[in-house]
Amino acid sequence: MSALFCFGLGFSARALARRLLNNGWAATGTARSEDKLEALRGQGFGAVLFDGEAPGPEVPAALNAASHVVVSTPPGEAGDPVLRHHGDDLAAASSVGWIGYLSTVGVYGDHQGQWIDETAPLNPKSERSKRRVAAERAWLDFGARSGKPVQIFRLAGIYGPGRSAIDNLRQGRARRINKPGQVFNRIHVEDIATVLEASIARPNAGAIYNVTDDLPAPPQDVVAYGAELMGVPAPPEVSFEEADLSPMGRSFYGENKRVSNARIASELGVRLACPTYREGLKAVLDASGE
Repeated sequence: MSALFCFGLGFSARALARRLLNNGWAATGTARSEDKLEALRGQGFGAVLFDGEAPGPEVPAALNAASHVVVSTPPGEAGDPVLRHHGDDLAAASSVGWIGYLSTVGVYGDHQGQWIDETAPLNPKSERSKRRVAAERAWLDFGARSGKPVQIFRLAGIYGPGRSAIDNLRQGRARRINKPGQVFNRIHVEDIATVLEASIARPNAGAIYNVTDDLPAPPQDVVAYGAELMGVPAPPEVSFEEADLSPMGRSFYGENKRVSNARIASELGVRLACPTYREGLKAVLDASGE
């Protein structure tokens, strides 16, 4: 039986795991605490402890039972925690025939709003993105050394039920910040699962894929459309200079690029269910029953 193991069974990995579980797969992942383990088990997943600080005692056995592995744990100051604590276990897991590493389009840094693809130079600005570049390289090196087919997925800003402009509007946290010329790239969480499934069906060792929708868009437009769908007033626009963002928030606005998703269509045959934020926000609203 096919079996998925996820280092980090968070928002994105769970979307894939749920889908595969419904198709007869086994699905197991890691959590950082006992209460989170119980929550995952309550959703029908297998769950083992791994906090990234030390090896997880049950992880080697779980890897030996896996056919496919997703890595969504972020790197830290000491590098990638999975490779550090379980790289040898993963290399020795003879049944594993596909590894997907979930990275971020943040590795590209700023390209002044220009269109880029997977061949664009990496110019990360933030420390977290620099760590991602190093982790990508480490995983590709691991694949070359071990013979395991590693694929890299550079994810755009992830949204979906519970994590979207719709939810921010409901909670009174939505802001329409206007920085002229600024766009962000997005991807609905279910489309991430679609891309990963397509790669599982067509493994390509060393491949790198941008996982983003067709329409990079200004953030204030996304909030305004969400408000229109809900039939509520949109928050007033505020200029970037007046927004009083945190240092992390400001760092996101320091990177401006339009990321092409052509490769997931041409190589994996993917057709997105939510090719723009418009379909995606409608899907979020429909999922809530409103």
